[in-house]
Amino acid sequence: MIRFCSLGSGSSGNALIVEIGSTRLLVDCGFSIQELERRMARVDLAPSDLTAVLVTHEHADHIGAAAPLSRRYDLTVFTSPGTRLAARDDGFAHVQEITADAPLDIDDAWIQPFTVPHDSREPTQFAFSDGDHRLVLMTDAGHISPHMVEIANGADALLLECNHDPAMLAAGRYPASLKRRIGGGYGHLPNHAATSLLNQIDRARLRHVVGMHLSSDNNHEELARQALAAGLNCDPAETTIATQDTGFDWRTTAPC
Repeated sequence: MIRFCSLGSGSSGNALIVEIGSTRLLVDCGFSIQELERRMARVDLAPSDLTAVLVTHEHADHIGAAAPLSRRYDLTVFTSPGTRLAARDDGFAHVQEITADAPLDIDDAWIQPFTVPHDSREPTQFAFSDGDHRLVLMTDAGHISPHMVEIANGADALLLECNHDPAMLAAGRYPASLKRRIGGGYGHLPNHAATSLLNQIDRARLRHVVGMHLSSDNNHEELARQALAAGLNCDPAETTIATQDTGFDWRTTAPC
């Protein structure tokens, strides 16, 4: 069984907890230590309960306080060599470099890092398995690659970026350079890309889909819900969106 929850998802900070057996992993730490402690307490955990930290890439809303957290709680940080290099003086208490598509075991958890097209040094997203079920985290990508479709195929749970609505981005207040970055092939996934991915994959085992990393300026929750519903052939009210303030509560791959 895989248990997972989000402590917050968006451009102001990201953190996900994945629990497999006695292994508890924090994926990204885009908040201060104090804020992370507060958010973990909301799901009845503390940083001292963590086994390790995984960092997807070096942007501040993901790497945040990962280094001071690792020092304070003596945690190993798993990340790519490029992300570690881009973080410069990372200050991690312990670090283990990972390679995309080279699976790794952290106690009870089997993890597959995989590449995504994003404007960072060496970004990796992650698929998690307990041997029977698979959870896929898929955010911070500018477009859907064939490899991403392959990774998402047959997943039991998919945490999928629905960052922006292109029309809202185009009409919004951001400078042209930032609009090009977000909407380009190495920025963030628009709503319709989430629909496209869902239409391409085998969804026979898929029990959980959550829209992630919504822009507070360039998206509306109802638009993201409509995009997910179009890919899942369901009512938008049946979809789930992670929020910046509360993320989403515990979910599990265990049978109903």
